[in-house]
Amino acid sequence: MIMVSVKNAKEIIAQHIATVMPAGIPLPDACGLMLAEDIKAKTDVPRFDNAAMDGYAFCYDNNVNNYKVTQQIRAGDFLSSVLKRGEAARIFTGASLPPGADTVIQQELTESMNTSIKFDPTAIKSGANVRVKGAQCRAGDLIAMKGNIITPGMVSLLVSAGMYEVSVFASPSVSLIVTGNELAEQGTTLQPGQIFNSNEPAAKAYLQLLKVKKIISFHVKDDAGELYEKVKYCLEQTDMLILTGGISVGDYDYVQSVLQQMGVKTLFYKVKQKPGKPLLVGKKENKWVFALPGNPAAVLTCFNQYVKPCLLAMMGHKKVFEPDAVLPLANEWKKKEGLTHFIKAKITVGKVLLLQGQDSFNLLPFNEADCFAELDEAEEYFRAGAVVNVYKW
Repeated sequence: MIMVSVKNAKEIIAQHIATVMPAGIPLPDACGLMLAEDIKAKTDVPRFDNAAMDGYAFCYDNNVNNYKVTQQIRAGDFLSSVLKRGEAARIFTGASLPPGADTVIQQELTESMNTSIKFDPTAIKSGANVRVKGAQCRAGDLIAMKGNIITPGMVSLLVSAGMYEVSVFASPSVSLIVTGNELAEQGTTLQPGQIFNSNEPAAKAYLQLLKVKKIISFHVKDDAGELYEKVKYCLEQTDMLILTGGISVGDYDYVQSVLQQMGVKTLFYKVKQKPGKPLLVGKKENKWVFALPGNPAAVLTCFNQYVKPCLLAMMGHKKVFEPDAVLPLANEWKKKEGLTHFIKAKITVGKVLLLQGQDSFNLLPFNEADCFAELDEAEEYFRAGAVVNVYKW
């Protein structure tokens, strides 16, 4: 199979993406997901005229300055007795105005006299300090549109309007298989020849950042039989399988042969890029398979450029392969032509700084990197000020 360019790889993935079916999800669990339908309010908000502050409710009359206090209304109370001319109700913020009242005066503008209050009518206008029924929205009003991302603020809005569950493009389920005899788990003592398994927690963190709800993961030794069983299980259980390591052509690289045995159709294998050239992307029916190289920087690069856009597109997002910004370089850079380079970088004021330490094994630049800068395959020298595509996490 011929090695493809970065552009071709993204086009191939885009051609095979289908949006997941919408699902009803409770609002507290839907934050970060995309609405699959327009939302209309189920109730007026506010549901009733209510006090915007502590004070006294009354029917405004600029010829009256003395009112008898006949009742007290707290938030949550509802009193049906009508206020008469010259009567007022002690009222607290959020409480329903009694029938006959249309104005609330702040308590600090009044003078209390046992069972009555006195104030200057010119100090306030009719209708002051009242939140009118339906001021935010009326039942049936369109309050959120299909395609909007649910934020904590939208959760508050939708709940206020009577919603509990909403239809969203739910996140796909994802399984992760990290391969390699050399990998040791966090909290264990490294033996000679071992390194810590950083790919698994990093991949999980990235998936959680993308709002993936269901994640299952395994660390598999370099054993073809064990790998086959785990791949089989993951393809049965989840919408997407991501593997790291074991995708080259070494004696103990079993990923490609196992995927072939499982009937995974390879969409492409190897991309003209650095890091992450030995990337395999395939599908089995409607299940996605991303087999990434094992070097941590290559894993994160491929996640950013291919896994992330695919997942977002499945969740209803548009233009997922477009860069987040196009910025001038803060420093010059040299590379060999023939491969697109994705460089660990940091956005500064209006520019992008290419960081030192670009080897695939070197994670130190991630201490400050907040993006990847794309350097075109055809170019060798990039001067400071040259404009490049930038992809944030």
